[in-house]
This record gives sequence, C-alpha cells and structure tokens, in this order.
Amino acid sequence: MKDLLHIVSEFCISHKVRSIIPLGNGLINDTFLVNIIEPDSPDYVLQRINHHVFQDVELLQDNIEKVTHHIRLKLTEQGANDIDCKVLTLIPTREGKTYYFDGESYWRITVFIPRTQTLDVVNAQTAESAGEAFGRFESMLADIPYPLGEPIPHFHDLEFRLKQLDDAMRENKAGRREQVKDLCQYVVETGPSLAAANEWLRNGLLPTRICHCDPKVNNVLFDEDGKVLCVIDLDTVMPSYIFSDYGDFLRTAANFTSEDDPDETKVGFNMEVFKAFTKGYLREAKVFLTDFEISKLPFGASLFPFMQSVRFLTDYLNGDTYYKTAYESHNLVRTKNQLALYESVCRHKQEMESFIKGLLK
Repeated sequence: MKDLLHIVSEFCISHKVRSIIPLGNGLINDTFLVNIIEPDSPDYVLQRINHHVFQDVELLQDNIEKVTHHIRLKLTEQGANDIDCKVLTLIPTREGKTYYFDGESYWRITVFIPRTQTLDVVNAQTAESAGEAFGRFESMLADIPYPLGEPIPHFHDLEFRLKQLDDAMRENKAGRREQVKDLCQYVVETGPSLAAANEWLRNGLLPTRICHCDPKVNNVLFDEDGKVLCVIDLDTVMPSYIFSDYGDFLRTAANFTSEDDPDETKVGFNMEVFKAFTKGYLREAKVFLTDFEISKLPFGASLFPFMQSVRFLTDYLNGDTYYKTAYESHNLVRTKNQLALYESVCRHKQEMESFIKGLLK
C-alpha cells in the first residue's frame, strides 16, 4: 500500500487515506478504492492505465477531460440535481494534469460515486435502460465543440480489419490458412458490402459522432433503485459512427448465448433485447440522428458481429497473439459463433426495420 499512497499523494487530495483496496474486476486497467478517513470527504477511485492498450495516455485523458466537462455543462444548463453522480469527476495532479506517470505506469484518480451499482444481466428492462443511457450520452456530446482523438486508431474500421485479415492470410504465420480457406473466402466475399459504412462516412451520409465504443451494460452506472445515473469507463470514447454504440451493444447483449459457445445452433439474435434497447436508445438519440442514420440501424446491428468475426479469424491465422484463448481452436469457435450471429441478424432485417418505423410513428 505504501507505493499506492505515494501515487495518491501526487494528486490534489488533502484528506488522510484510511485504506486502498482493489475494486472491481476490469480486464484492462487495475482499479483501487481509496477510502478516506474524514466522514465528510468523498472516497476516490485510483486506476493504473494500461498504456500497452492505450498508448497515447495524454490523448486518452484529454478526451475524457473534454467529454466530462461538456456533459457537466449540459447537466448544469438542464438544471439537473446531483450532477456529481451523473458525470465522472477527474482529480488533477499537483502539476495540473489529469494523470501521473511514476516512471513505469500511468495513473489517474476520479471521485467515487457512492450507493451505486453496475449490472451484468441483460434482459428487456436492463437493455432499455442501457439504450437510454448510451443514447443520452451521444446526445449530450452531439454538439461538443472540442476535437477528440482516437485512443485506439481504426478501432471500428471494417476496411482496416479486412486489410489485417488479408495480411494474416498472406503471411499464414500459424500455418492454419488451409484449414479455414472456405471460411476466409466467405468473409472476404461478404466484407465489401458491409464496408459500405466506410464509404458512407467518406461521402458524408454518415456523420462522425462521439461514441462510447465499449457499450456494455456493465458500463452503465445505476443508483440503488435501478435508475440510470451515467455511463462510465470512458477510455474508448472517440469519434466514430453511431453503429459503434448501437451495433456493438447488440452484438454482445442480443446473442442468445456467449460469443465462444461452440454450439452454433444456440446462437441467435434476441429480438426482445433488440426492441428494448432500440426503444430506449431512440427515446434519447432521435433528436440528433439523421433519417439516414436511423434507417441504417439494422445494418449497424449486422455490422458488428461480422467485424468481430473478422478480428477473431485474423487472430486465429496469426497464432492467437491478441485474444486470450483457452484451447487451440478457441478463436476459430468464436469466429463461427459471430458469423452465425451475423446471419441471424440478417434474417431479422425486415422485422427490425418495421419495429423502428413503428417507434418513430
């Protein structure tokens, strides 16, 4: 704890620390709860930023600072109550930065929001709440006047992912190309129609939006009564298209099974989750979305399982160097699972379009 106390002392916190204990089970950053002795002081969240994943920490923190500042202004303009519970508060270092580098690792501190909860279970109720949360998040940032960077370049760029697959097929580092040549051919032939999203971006049909880009239900903070407070874990916030939140949430939440279930007969697109999430999302987001964006929401739902299948297949060809695997064919199983989900989404295209039209009426 001694080293962590030194890290905390580099930030503008004048209160005495009682304890520093691990918090949560995040896969990217190491997170700790800093408990303060004085009862009238808030506690804090200390995080070690994974600079192997987020290589430009200054850009990352600049994004978060701009986003939280703009959301706070919006909430103030709206006359919102308990604003500190509805947006993260960054604590500066004694040098005025929002992060501290100790020579090896990068650290940041935010104010801990008490009496809150995150949820892992996705059902119709939680999906609608998540849709509302991410729709409101995008809506509040629709007019942000500051430029934001990409903490992970080309994160949701299908053309880039297809190029990575092409490189992996050509290099064949793990010697697995021959056993998946039919799968590769299917992906390569299907990819261009979905890469239309890149073309829509280039010609202005799809506006660039500020998106969360990691839209899982456990990245929404709820109060003790289950009411949405705010979206958290802002590391991946960046300019993108709205599919980055809409499509990627449905990819993880609306699959009837896990993304690495080897039984493809269990894979399917859960329309109840789709309807609930879309209802909540459009309730908040339709005020700023264009007609074209709304019309392409079903496309976004199909884009993300396909893009994820490309990433899994690429990693399989490269010898499983990116995703953690439990067995040799793990990434191949994930690839087939996500392609099965993609095909299931496509079969529901007309039903999705009809539902969205009904909501807009």
